[in-house]
Amino acid sequence: MCSTKFTSYFLLLLLITLEFTSTSAVQCNADCKPPNCRCSSTVIPGGLAPKDTPQFVLLTFDDAVTVHNIPYYREAFTDRTNNDSCPAAATFFVSHEYTDYSLVHELYAVGHEIGLHSISHSSNTQYWRDASVAQLTDEFAGERTMMEKFAKLPAGHVQGLRMPFLQMAGNNSFQMMKKSAFTYDCSMPTRSHVSPGLWPYTLDYESTQDCVIGPCPTGSFPGVWVIPMITWTTKDGFPCAMVDTCLGMPNTTQELFEYFKTNFEQTYLTNKAPFGFYVHAAWFDVSPVHFEAYKKFLDYLQNLPDVYMVSGSTVIDWVRHPVPLSQMKSAGWSKCRKPTAPSCRPVSCELCKKEDNNFTTRWAKFCDVQCPRSYPWLQNHLGSESYGDGCRKPWW
Repeated sequence: MCSTKFTSYFLLLLLITLEFTSTSAVQCNADCKPPNCRCSSTVIPGGLAPKDTPQFVLLTFDDAVTVHNIPYYREAFTDRTNNDSCPAAATFFVSHEYTDYSLVHELYAVGHEIGLHSISHSSNTQYWRDASVAQLTDEFAGERTMMEKFAKLPAGHVQGLRMPFLQMAGNNSFQMMKKSAFTYDCSMPTRSHVSPGLWPYTLDYESTQDCVIGPCPTGSFPGVWVIPMITWTTKDGFPCAMVDTCLGMPNTTQELFEYFKTNFEQTYLTNKAPFGFYVHAAWFDVSPVHFEAYKKFLDYLQNLPDVYMVSGSTVIDWVRHPVPLSQMKSAGWSKCRKPTAPSCRPVSCELCKKEDNNFTTRWAKFCDVQCPRSYPWLQNHLGSESYGDGCRKPWW
C-alpha cells in the first residue's frame, strides 16, 4: 500500500516537472512552415521581393499609462492612419503600478494594442534573471487578469509582453508564455541581424539570434513567437535597443529626425524586416525637440506608400499569412479594429497596498468596478484581500 502511494506521488511529481521542463531546441528545418512555425531568418516571409513587401513599423511605449503621458499619445496618433485607412497603431507594454486603467481602456478603444510589462516592474534585474515560471506567471498572467478586469479589455486580446529592462529569464519566461497562452515576446535585442534585419520567428526550433542580455532561451516552445528588437546605431557606432538609451543624439528637431531616418533605412533599404521605435514616454519630457522630431518622423512614415505603423500582433498575423504590398488594401487584410468611443466609467479608489510586510496607500483609477478591498498586486490580482488596519493612520 505504501509502495503504491509512493509510486503515485513520484509519478505526480514527474508530471509536474515535465510540464515546466522544455525540450532542448534543435536546428530548424524544412518542416517548420507558417502559419504556426517559422525559422529565425532574415528571409522575407512568403518568398516576397523587397519591392513587394510592406514595411511594418512597430511604435512601442513601456511602463505605466498616466495622465502625464496620455497627452503625448493623443497628439501623436489621433486621426493618423495607414495606407489601408486603418488607424496607425502603437503597442503599449504597460506596467501595473501607477497606471490609470481608464486611460488604458481609451488607448485600446482608439485602436492601439495593449501588451504587458509586469505587475511589480522590480528594479532588481537579478529578480527577473532568476524568476521562476510561477513568479513570471504571477507577474504576467496576473497582469492580464488585471487588464481584462480593470481596463475592460476583451479576453484574449492581450497577446504580447516585454520583460522589464529587457532582462531575459532563459527558458522560464517562454515556458510561462506557452503555459499561459501568450503569443509573442518583444524583449530580445539583436545586434548581429540588423541590415538585413531578423524577421519574427517561433521558438519551435533553435534560434539563430544573438543573445544580448542573457540568459536566452535554449528550449523548444512550439507556437511561441519572438519579435526581435533590431538595434539602432548611435552616431558613434554603438548599438542601442531602446531609443532613449542611444547616446550622443542630435539636439535639433531636423537633425534628430534625420537620425531616425538613418536607422529606419537599415531595414527599409534592405529586407524590410519590421522596424522598431522602442521608447519610454518620459524621454519626451527631457527636451521638446524629442517629441517634435518624433511627430515629424511619423508624418514622414505616413507619407511613404509601403509603410504601415501597426501593432506587434498585426505583424505576427502578417508573417503567418503574408500578402504582397499590392494586396494590403484588400478587404481580407484591412479588417482592422476601427476606433470606437471609450465605454469606461472611471472609478477612483484609495487603496491599501501590501508589498512584503510594508503597507502604503495608493490611489488608482479603474473602469466600471466597485473599489476592491485592497490595491491589486502580486498574488492579489483583483484586490480581494483585506489588510485590516494595515494602512490606517493612528489617530494621534
